[in-house]
Amino acid sequence: MAILKVRAPRRAPAALGALAAALAVAAFGALAALSACGFRLAGSDTLPGILARPYLSLKDPYTDFSREFEHQLKSSGATLQLVRANATATIEVTKDLVQRRTLSVSALNIPTEYELTYTVTFAVQGPDKELLAPQTISLSKDYSFEENVLLAKENEADILRQQMARDLVAIAMRRLTRLK
Repeated sequence: MAILKVRAPRRAPAALGALAAALAVAAFGALAALSACGFRLAGSDTLPGILARPYLSLKDPYTDFSREFEHQLKSSGATLQLVRANATATIEVTKDLVQRRTLSVSALNIPTEYELTYTVTFAVQGPDKELLAPQTISLSKDYSFEENVLLAKENEADILRQQMARDLVAIAMRRLTRLK
C-alpha cells in the first residue's frame, strides 16, 4: 500500500502581501459603504443632551430591568446623579413587575405551561416640563413545565425573565434616544 503525500503550493511572499493589501482594501470599502448608508451597531444610539446627567428613580434597584437599565444608561454616556437637584432630567421607573400565569394544566391538575409577563412603566421629567409621558411596555413569553425537571424549568424561567428585561431596556433606550 502506497501513501501519497500532497503538499499545498507555497506562495511567494510578494503574492501574500498583495493578497493582504487586497483584503484590507475590500474591508475598508465594505466599512465605508456601511457607514455611508447610515448603518450603526444596535444600541449605539446616543442619548440627547438633556439626558447627559439624569437622576434615575427606581421602584426597586435590584430587579433585572433596573440593573440592566442603569448599565445601559452609563454605557450610552450618561452620568447618573445621586441627587435629583444636580440632574438635567429625572427618569422615574414607577412599575417593574414580573407576573407568572398558568396557561394549561394536565388531567391531574398539575401545571404544564406558564406565561411570564414583564411590565415596566417609566417617565422622563425635565427641569421645567415633562419630556416623556408615562410609558408602559410589556413583554410576555410562555414556557412548558414538567414537575420532574423542576430545577431546569426554574432556570429556564430565570433566563426568560432576564432576556425580557434586556429587551425592555432596549425598547426604553430607543424611546429615550428620540427625546428632543
